[in-house]
Amino acid sequence: MPRPSPPQKQRHHHHHLSLFLLAVLLHSFTGNAATTQQFREAPKFYNSPICASISTAAAAAAEFCSNEAVHVAMTLDAAYLRGSMAAILSVLQHSSCPENIVFHFVSSSSDLLGSIISKSFPYLKFRVYAFDDSAVSGLISPSIRTALDCPLNYARNYLANLLPPCVQRVVYLDSDLVLVDDIAKLSATPLGDRAVLAAPEYCNANFTSYFTPTFWSNPSLSLIFAGREACYFNTGVMVIDLQRWRDGDYTTKIVEWMELQKRMRIYDLGSLPPFLLVFAGNIAPVDHRWNQHGLGGDNFRGLCRDLHPGPASLLHWSGKGKPWARLDANRPCPLDELWAPYDLLQTQFVLES
Repeated sequence: MPRPSPPQKQRHHHHHLSLFLLAVLLHSFTGNAATTQQFREAPKFYNSPICASISTAAAAAAEFCSNEAVHVAMTLDAAYLRGSMAAILSVLQHSSCPENIVFHFVSSSSDLLGSIISKSFPYLKFRVYAFDDSAVSGLISPSIRTALDCPLNYARNYLANLLPPCVQRVVYLDSDLVLVDDIAKLSATPLGDRAVLAAPEYCNANFTSYFTPTFWSNPSLSLIFAGREACYFNTGVMVIDLQRWRDGDYTTKIVEWMELQKRMRIYDLGSLPPFLLVFAGNIAPVDHRWNQHGLGGDNFRGLCRDLHPGPASLLHWSGKGKPWARLDANRPCPLDELWAPYDLLQTQFVLES
């Protein structure tokens, strides 16, 4: 089968925070009105003395290939931009070496959203990679929640193709989370000799529920998990060895399961099940503190939830309820107050066109 082409510490705060507002316009038209979001400029964060330098005057582009850098991949879209901005700020604020973090953003609206990022984070090292929704939209089967069917939700499948070949390891982050710890610790997760990715596993979850009776009743399919101690893991926080991914052509393996799903319904949940089919039972472990997930409730009602027992380094509002929406509606859950300090939105108002 041909290889599928990609859809194209809080330490030194030094609050050089501009007091003026950045009038950044993001238009999403509903009838005759355009919703306008204004984001303020984030502070500049500086490396601590222990940090290696990844920048050289002679080759500024080299920092995008530096092994000393922490490479972070995220998607950017209008609906989740406010969450993305908060996530970026949280990563920088809690890093010992924030100037050594390189962001790789995948977006279907690369020019507009990239300019918004650069205005709020003028010192950020980042690139935006164009993602062609049409290249993956034909592979998507309807799931239990419409938001899960967005083509950009599948961009994580194509990171190894989209990012420069010199980038060997990346931390993938969803947009509905904040870090409260140094991302360098997460990036340094050992992958061992063979693992392609690392993520927190949840072996108490009912793994069978992620696939349909059609899947489990077909031995030629269900035997895929034979000999594997397959456990659920959340794909919103992953450490990925991109070179091992490329060598194993894992994009093709995921796409093959998506193509089968179009012919016979073997799962109900968006982009997660193909990852489980390919990787569950074969990933490197990450402490649960790095994905306190489910804070958005379930996929239907989005009710409030508490933290899982134990320490937290990353808070993740996976599920239907998003903290910015609940705060705007004046119906926040208690834990949404932990997200609010990272919110860069200044005002929101409606202009009549």
